[in-house]
Amino acid sequence: MCAVKTNQPMVDIPDEVLRKKLMRGVRKRIPLGMEHHKTAQDESLMPEGYDIESTTVVKRQYVAALKQIGTLGGGNHFIEFQRDEEGYLWIMLHSGSRNIGKQVCDYYATLAKNLNQKWFSSVDASMDLAFLPVGVPEFSQYWTEMQYCVDFALANRSLMMQWIQEVIADTFPDVQFEPMINIAHNYAAWEHHFDKNVIVHRKGAVRAAEGVVGIIPGSQGTRSYIVEGLGNPDSFLSSSHGAGRCMSRTEAVNTLSLKTEIAKLDALNIVHGIRAQKDLEEASTAYKDIDKVMENQIDLVKIKVALTPIAVIKG
Repeated sequence: MCAVKTNQPMVDIPDEVLRKKLMRGVRKRIPLGMEHHKTAQDESLMPEGYDIESTTVVKRQYVAALKQIGTLGGGNHFIEFQRDEEGYLWIMLHSGSRNIGKQVCDYYATLAKNLNQKWFSSVDASMDLAFLPVGVPEFSQYWTEMQYCVDFALANRSLMMQWIQEVIADTFPDVQFEPMINIAHNYAAWEHHFDKNVIVHRKGAVRAAEGVVGIIPGSQGTRSYIVEGLGNPDSFLSSSHGAGRCMSRTEAVNTLSLKTEIAKLDALNIVHGIRAQKDLEEASTAYKDIDKVMENQIDLVKIKVALTPIAVIKG
């Protein structure tokens, strides 16, 4: 996740400008869904400080990744124009390591399963909890490639955010942007908790150490929040990374009413991404009540800014 505040008042952005200049401009610059760039991007945009030749998956996927950096992806990835309580425009986007992250995950998950079988692991294979022990070469190889994916995801978001800012600046030349807020989820990190050095895996969670600024999105029909971590040790200094789903994608598509979900967003005057039945995967009804989620973690984070969606671009 990343977010940027601007000094551009939303009241000065007519609906026609929002739709025809800002949203259209973003769609022209950034490939969405499974699309990628037709030509490779500059290598200087890629993460630095890695010996690519010593990697396995990253080396194999590097050329393809040069066409994927600066692309949004599908699923729950989004670009959103938002308004804060003072009426200023914000940009928020959710995207990750694209296909290179999936390939790293798949490769090492399969490797772990094969090695666990070879080692006669006591963990039942049906539990799908195969592991790579700390200290074996395969663990170090995975750790390096996983970290590369985290850095690639940031590079990917940073490039998209740069292009979005350029689109806005083309229409509003005097606009100013505050520094980008960035926070990762779905990653592992060495940390010190309860007098031990441990690996914390934040899946569906983000780091919420004391003073750390984070982002907790709702859905395309509800508010999102900029928060500050309270450093609760019982949560391993973590909080939720979003509202979370209350319906699976399949359940949402099969049970929700397209007409009702569109009417709900139209009534809120949100330029949304619900067009067809398949889009109901990301209907706001498919997600938990973000305000209840925030209430349930008042001991983990405090709200700094509440953001209301104005226009949403989905993959």
